[in-house]
Amino acid sequence: MPEGLKTLTRYTIEQEHRHPGSSGEFSALLNVLATATKIVANRVTRGRIVGSMGAQSAENLPPTVHRRMDAIANDVMVAESQWTGLLSALLSEQMDGFHPVPAEYQRGRYLLAFDALDGSSNIDVNLPVGTIFSVLRAAEEAREPCATDFLQPGVRQVCAGFTLYGPATMLVLTTGSGVDGFTLDREIGAFVLTHPRMRIPEDTSGFAINAANERFWERPVRRYVHECLQGVDGPRGRDFNMRWVASLVADVFHILTRGGVYLYPYDTRFPARPGRVSLLYGANPIALVVEQAGGAASTGHERVLEVSPAELHERVPLIFGSRNEVERIARYHAEPEEGPSFDASLFGTRSLFRPAPH
Repeated sequence: MPEGLKTLTRYTIEQEHRHPGSSGEFSALLNVLATATKIVANRVTRGRIVGSMGAQSAENLPPTVHRRMDAIANDVMVAESQWTGLLSALLSEQMDGFHPVPAEYQRGRYLLAFDALDGSSNIDVNLPVGTIFSVLRAAEEAREPCATDFLQPGVRQVCAGFTLYGPATMLVLTTGSGVDGFTLDREIGAFVLTHPRMRIPEDTSGFAINAANERFWERPVRRYVHECLQGVDGPRGRDFNMRWVASLVADVFHILTRGGVYLYPYDTRFPARPGRVSLLYGANPIALVVEQAGGAASTGHERVLEVSPAELHERVPLIFGSRNEVERIARYHAEPEEGPSFDASLFGTRSLFRPAPH
C-alpha cells in the first residue's frame, strides 16, 4: 500500500474517536460490510466459474450466470453479517419479506437493507455490477423485529453506500458527513481511502437515460431530454452527452467523479407501478450518497429521502445528480403541460431516414 493512504479500518476507528462515548459497534458494522463485499467481489470476478456452481435459477426461467450470482451474493451478505450481534434484521431484493436475525445470535441496534448485486444481468456480458446498502436504526424496545421497522424515510439512514465491482473494486460510503471512496488493494486485502470528500458539480452537460423507453415517458422528461438533444441550437444553448450503462452503481460512480444527471423516470407502461427502482435498498441509499456529495435526488415530484415507504419492496422513479439539473427536471414536473407531446419522437426531427428541415 502506498505510504500515506488510510485503510477503511483506520478510517472508521478515527471516525468513532470523533464521537466520545461511541461503542465501536458502528465501526464494526462497516468493516463487516466491507468484508462481505470483498467476498462478493471475489465471486463476481470469477464469473461463470462460480456461477455454474451457484444457486439454481428461478423455476421455468432459463439458467443464467447472473441469476445464480444474485443468490450467491445475497447468501454471502446474510451469512457474513447476521451473526455479528450488530443487526436486528435484514432486507434484500432476493427476499420475499425480511430476514430477522436468528434467535441463536445476539441481536443488535441496526437494520440492514441491501441489493446484493445491482445490475446483475451485466455479469453475462462482463460489465460493471455492484452492491448497494442502507443502514437504519432498529426499534429501541426489546421485541421481535417486524416489517414496519424498515419503513423509515431515507432521511433516517445512519449510513449508506455501495461497492462497484469494475476494473477496480470501489467502496463509496457516507455516514452523514460527506462521501468518501475506497479502493480495494488486493495485495493487502484491505480497502484504502483513495477518493476523499467526493463532490458532484452543480452543473453538468451529461445525462444518462434509456432512450429506448422514450415513447413511455411523461411529458416533463420528454421536454428535458429534447432540450438537451437540441444542443447549442436549443433553449439550453450548449451541447450535452447522453450515456446509459444499465447499472445503477456504475452510473452513480460516474456522476460522483465526473458529474451528470441520471434519469430512471416513471413511464406509462405500468400505470399502477410508480417507478422501477426499489426505494429502501436502491433509491434511498443512492440519494443519501448523492446529497452528501452536493447533488440532489428526486422522484420528479418530491425529494427521494422524504418519501414515506408503504411496503418493503416499494419502487419509485429516480432522478439524481448535479443539483441544478435535478431541480430543473423537478420544475418541469410541476409544469406537466409544457414541452413536446407524446407523438413527438426523440429522433423525429433528424434521423438516418428523416433529414433536418431546411
